[in-house]
Amino acid sequence: MSELIPTINDKDRILVSGRDLHDFLEIKTAYKDWFPRMMKYGFDENLDYRPIAQKKATAQGNETTYMDHHLTIDMAKEISMLQRNERGKQARQYFLDLERKWNSPEMVMKRAMDYLNERVEQLETQNLVLTQQNNELQPKASYYDMVLQNKSLLSVSKIAKDYGMSAIKLNKLLHELGVQYKQGDIWLLYAKHQDKGYTQTTTHVIDADKSRVQTKWTQKGRLFIYSLLKEQGIFPLIEREEQKEG
Repeated sequence: MSELIPTINDKDRILVSGRDLHDFLEIKTAYKDWFPRMMKYGFDENLDYRPIAQKKATAQGNETTYMDHHLTIDMAKEISMLQRNERGKQARQYFLDLERKWNSPEMVMKRAMDYLNERVEQLETQNLVLTQQNNELQPKASYYDMVLQNKSLLSVSKIAKDYGMSAIKLNKLLHELGVQYKQGDIWLLYAKHQDKGYTQTTTHVIDADKSRVQTKWTQKGRLFIYSLLKEQGIFPLIEREEQKEG
């Protein structure tokens, strides 16, 4: 089935851009005036549609914001019928075909499998984070490590700045040197480094449904990176300056 109107897969439903539908229906009225008129037919925000702020560049090179709306298929069908013309009939039939395909046993099974795979990956990441957090607690048995842990923790950006490089570059370098690997959006230490007291991994709660895991380096970890990079001939900026003066 050819795509008459672009659609947006929003996990458990299909959405349509109000502006794309407006263009397909060849509405002469400007979108900003036409859409409020459609609202008079009893559609509810966040149930039938949600407003989306979009940005685009102007001819003068500036940036301007305009409003679009993501519509449910039911709303898009109803708006199409309201037009009472051939384009409206085509759009409505297109949305009916989309619904049939979306609700077919094959597509229902595919979405279920995609959801399960996503959940498995999330659980694997959570397990790896918990493993690292557990291993990070081990060094606190020694006094030396306890003192180091009590000092301030450092983000990878801060350590990278010491070497005049970006956090992305330092993370990539530590990966190439066998120190860490990326799981989703999180950098985790390989097992052989997890019980050395180099990092502390914490979970920051953003809201009821969202949290963010962040790994920070201890002072001991900072010294470990220093020794590791020194073996590669990479020195902090301050030592490079001293070498020049010498």
